[in-house]
Amino acid sequence: MGKPEGGSVDIGPGVDAEVTDQALVTGLRQLVVESDRFAEMFGETRGIHRTDLNALAVIMHADHAGRSLSPGDLAGSLHLSASAVTALLDRLEAAGHIRRERGTADRRRVELRVNDRALDVGRAFFAPLGAEMGRAWAEFGQPERQVIERFLALSIEATVRVRERLTTPEQD
Repeated sequence: MGKPEGGSVDIGPGVDAEVTDQALVTGLRQLVVESDRFAEMFGETRGIHRTDLNALAVIMHADHAGRSLSPGDLAGSLHLSASAVTALLDRLEAAGHIRRERGTADRRRVELRVNDRALDVGRAFFAPLGAEMGRAWAEFGQPERQVIERFLALSIEATVRVRERLTTPEQD
């Protein structure tokens, strides 16, 4: 796979060529790098640090999935200390991106929510990317999309398993 710099991308071998594990890893790595570059550009234009963007993404994902997320949950997701998460949340709250609410089931629990303003800013920046990806994916039928979705899910699960092995102390 070639490095996308000016708009065109070498997408690898043709339809009949064998796609190796290495080619898939290379493609995923390239997608991650380009996604990181895109997210960093967004953060730079909005004055938001990458860790803060990651926190917003985790909070939005939990909210979208209908799960509540506490500061402790966020600390675990981002592998940050409690004090680092407190400072991060203070920044996001002061900027108007998030709010902390008391839990409905347990009033002692603090739950994190993304403000509509942050969602609007994110949509304005990421909507063109979503539209472009939609155009790129239009050539895939449902059977191919199901394979792609499964591929992505399994790739994410594999990444999480390795990350957890690397970050969890070994028990003797």
